[in-house]
Amino acid sequence: MTGSSALPRAVISRSALTAAAAAAVAAGGSIADLRRDAWGHGILSVAHVALAAGAEAVLVDSSDEVDALGAEGITATADAEADIDSRILYGLPDADGQLSTAPVLRLVGRVLSTKRLLAGEAVSYGYTHRATTDTTVALVSGGYAQGIVRALGNQVHVAVDGEQRPIVGRVAMDVCVVDLGGRDVPVSTEVTYFGGSGSAAPALARWAAVTGFTVAELVAVTGMHAEREWEA
Repeated sequence: MTGSSALPRAVISRSALTAAAAAAVAAGGSIADLRRDAWGHGILSVAHVALAAGAEAVLVDSSDEVDALGAEGITATADAEADIDSRILYGLPDADGQLSTAPVLRLVGRVLSTKRLLAGEAVSYGYTHRATTDTTVALVSGGYAQGIVRALGNQVHVAVDGEQRPIVGRVAMDVCVVDLGGRDVPVSTEVTYFGGSGSAAPALARWAAVTGFTVAELVAVTGMHAEREWEA
């Protein structure tokens, strides 16, 4: 199996953020939590949307960020408490996978290559997964260096062409392996780890249950280490 490595993409929806910010402010509170680069979503863009929705100020990590946002005309603080519901603001699932607003960020990788795998053959480091039947697997961009935690191997699914398929074997630094169930998909096919409007939308709830990290920690790390881009 061969293929060039590439970072996964953290795709942030402007329309989802605008709708989620309006819902979060309407639910109560005046200060939005924008620490850790707005939970990996991008501090300046989220600050503008949050204030446009009616927030009075944003909470950040440092006085330097307070000053930088102040230069943009944004009221920021580093020593208050955020009281706007961040789960609503960023469209994140609760522990049961329920969403109050659409996810603002979706994490996507790409199929780098595919390979036939015979029953009994193993994949990735340590051979923690062996195929029970003949199948096809894909090498997909995205690994633990981008926040796709090693513990997720053999434990979670991703969406490939709208179908849920499992990550198999150990997650590597920049890639992981996905069992396509015998299907063949073209190289560069998009793979959704979490977020979006399809079956992967609430996947962070499962990630949190498997890893012991919070949904906030997981989305912040992946959002800060993937290639961030915006869509309508």
